[in-house]
Amino acid sequence: MLSDSTARDRTIARARLKFLENAELPAAIVPEGIRNSWQRSKYLGIGTDEVVVPYQPDYDRESRLVRAAAPVLDRLEQALAGSDACVIVTDRKGWVRDRRVGEKRLSAHLDRVHLAPGFNYAEQFVGTNGIGVALEERRPNVVLGTEHFNERLQNVSCAAAPIRNSVTGRVEGAMNLTCWNGPARTLMAALVQEAAGDIERVMYEFSSSHQRALLEAFQQVTHYGDRPVLCLGQDLVLANSAASARLTGDDHRLLHEAAAELGHAPRTRKQVRLTGGEAVLMRCRQVDSSAGAAGYLLELAFTDHPCDQAGPRTGARSRSGQDLTRPWPLPGLAGTDPAWNAVSRTASRCARERTPLLLHGEAGTGKSALARAAHALTGAASVPVTVDAGTDLTAALRAAPTGPGRTLVLRNVDAVTSEQCPEVARALDAATAQGTWIVGTLTRAPGVPEALRHCFAEAAAVPALRHRLADLPALVDCLLQRVGAGVECAPEVLPLLRRHDWPGNVRQLESALRKAAAGRRTYRIELGDLPPSLHSASSRSLSAWEASERDTLVQALLEAEGNKLLAAQRLGISRTTIYRKMRTYGITLPARH
Repeated sequence: MLSDSTARDRTIARARLKFLENAELPAAIVPEGIRNSWQRSKYLGIGTDEVVVPYQPDYDRESRLVRAAAPVLDRLEQALAGSDACVIVTDRKGWVRDRRVGEKRLSAHLDRVHLAPGFNYAEQFVGTNGIGVALEERRPNVVLGTEHFNERLQNVSCAAAPIRNSVTGRVEGAMNLTCWNGPARTLMAALVQEAAGDIERVMYEFSSSHQRALLEAFQQVTHYGDRPVLCLGQDLVLANSAASARLTGDDHRLLHEAAAELGHAPRTRKQVRLTGGEAVLMRCRQVDSSAGAAGYLLELAFTDHPCDQAGPRTGARSRSGQDLTRPWPLPGLAGTDPAWNAVSRTASRCARERTPLLLHGEAGTGKSALARAAHALTGAASVPVTVDAGTDLTAALRAAPTGPGRTLVLRNVDAVTSEQCPEVARALDAATAQGTWIVGTLTRAPGVPEALRHCFAEAAAVPALRHRLADLPALVDCLLQRVGAGVECAPEVLPLLRRHDWPGNVRQLESALRKAAAGRRTYRIELGDLPPSLHSASSRSLSAWEASERDTLVQALLEAEGNKLLAAQRLGISRTTIYRKMRTYGITLPARH
């Protein structure tokens, strides 16, 4: 007669197979959390018979999480010596950071399925497993034997619990206990939650020590004078009023990255360009506590112009800096990011006051569109005239209408040759004198020819799309309105769009949405409608041949509805090669139901 646990395992195994074959909801005996994870795993196209996970051997072995977990794992390792159990700690993204195993046989099995330091056990790579589900659902869970999505994990059971930062509440990682299937598996949940709580308490002690050190350093510096001061720790930001009035959350991130690059160099100075285009001179000092490095103390000096000090004065921020976080809508455009708000305000003010403006930013960020929108906001009936420096520039400038209510956009100012500069400068000065609003655009402000610098009284930086991804939903809606009424994106499309750094910026996003809308099979854009390149998140630039191979692979997977074996057969390659190529190109494709 079968034991209750064995009978349950077989029932769940049958429900899983039926689910995989028919895409029907499994039987009610399967816990809800496991059913939900199975659905996510199938949707992501996770393999069921081979564990394929990314590997990252280089990581910070002295991170706060690893150091806080070490004494807890040391204690558990002694208690579990010789037993068929293993304890594992991962970071918040599922990367395994430490592992302690009680017996060699279990250790060898875990090595075979890559459940070892340096590998990633997030649900998106492995499917249903204790670590992945705990991080996905942000709560403790137990995954028993046949509940695992991948068959190679079904001879073990695991319990996992998220490790939270006691100060911020943010999930910092996961604590996992894995053992062979057996009667003891039902006691795992209590043990793993207790261990996670112990790690959280150690991390809190670290945080308290760090915060005390940061607060003391901050008070010492701000006690004298009123210069802008910022203290940045992992869980704490301290700023006096002189700094908080002029900095956004994105500015904090940029300054923290710049401080980290300076490392332990004492009292080092560095100039940093903020998200609104403004430059700040930063003097940095690392703050240490009894628990290690606590963070950085930054003394700031705002220069009120871009980092290219010979260039025009920036108008990206108001002098008070108080109103830049409020939305500043322009007709036909979308976005509420602080840096976008800043440049929108500057463009609107310059259009109203007819102040010549230089807009600089990466290709495709919307510099010309911004000029057109600011022009429209003035109520002018005319349409801006755009002249490209790559054309017959002199003739084009002569033919351009000038006068009040007119706007002239000179694209690619940096392409104006030295021979053309004198005549172009005279034409721009004459147009300005007649009331024409002059806007110049280029990629980088330092590229303005010296003879043309006086033609632009102000300059503003247009942020790259990757620096304003919070605006992505509004941008997608705005761009789809241009495509046609009634076109929308499926909910799962936006997370995929957020994965990309968009080197072509808004122009690239619009092109991708137009192609997807043109080829869509339903009333909305689905994941399979997106261009193949968007299903890849390669960390490097691809050659033309590699891009072609990636697109062919993505297309085959889409046509096979995520079935990797079928895609491999159609391409004439092995399934192992499919998995390897998917890792190489960062391809993640959901299976179609």
